[in-house]
Amino acid sequence: MRYFTSANQLGSIDEALAAAKYIKDNPFADQELGRNKTLLMVFFNNSLRTRLSTQKAALNLGMNVIVLDVNQGAWKLETERGVVMDGDKSEHLLEAVPVMGSFCDIIGVRSFAGLTDRDYDYAETIFNQFVKYSGKPVFAMETATVHPLQAFADLITIEEHKTKARPKVVLTWAPHPKALPQAVPNSFAEWMRVADVDFVVTHPEGYELDPLFVGDARVEYDQRKAFEGADFIYAKNWSCPGVTNPADYGKILSKDMSWMVDSEHMAWTDNACFMHCLPVRRNMIVSDEVIESPRSLVIPEAANRVVSAQTVIREILKSL
Repeated sequence: MRYFTSANQLGSIDEALAAAKYIKDNPFADQELGRNKTLLMVFFNNSLRTRLSTQKAALNLGMNVIVLDVNQGAWKLETERGVVMDGDKSEHLLEAVPVMGSFCDIIGVRSFAGLTDRDYDYAETIFNQFVKYSGKPVFAMETATVHPLQAFADLITIEEHKTKARPKVVLTWAPHPKALPQAVPNSFAEWMRVADVDFVVTHPEGYELDPLFVGDARVEYDQRKAFEGADFIYAKNWSCPGVTNPADYGKILSKDMSWMVDSEHMAWTDNACFMHCLPVRRNMIVSDEVIESPRSLVIPEAANRVVSAQTVIREILKSL
């Protein structure tokens, strides 16, 4: 495996989950695989779980790790072709990327959507320049449109906590004061569609996710109806994806607080577990009582980020 952005690059879901279980049971078994290999983690945006979990995963595999915070410890990078670089950006990504590649064996990239130009974001302009010019395997630590390490960890968590063969999993939009990307819901929808779950997406009208990710998954605009009989509730805000109206891309169309997940909402479910990728705005996305309840999985879900990252990096190492 040379590149990782989606579920199908790990083979079948059953194979991916089996590999994750092996990693969780044997976290240090493959240190020779990463010996004298270097992972470069490039961050264009802030990170807590992704940074710590991915670094821990690489160390578990015996790798050396270099972390670069582009906006704090490097020259400002130009990403557009054909521009006259007479502003505050001193280096072009076209030179920076191959230089980065010369210092490592694998690259992880984290770069959020700008939410102003849908075509630019959904073309994965920055991530794909690393793929094209680095000369090294590259995996997504969240891009403009996807966050596969998070979605893989979410699936591992559901697999560990499900009490029926085919649980009902609901992805629900929730209000937020700032415009957020669609990367987490996009990947969650993509991974749930190939998993053995009854998957439902619920959100206000205008927040329809791109068909590339949501496919033919059931969309229910009535949140209460969507929650009925649910075994897992995954709450997440996202800004308008601009599917039906590209002019609205990246906009906040609603701050309807009735969509916040509280105890009343959870009472509509079949004693569901609550999930969120974190960080979370308490009492806006989810109430204190729900996120602190025994049915909240946000901490084991975050812990599984090490497992998902280590599984992916291990597969890439095996291909070197």
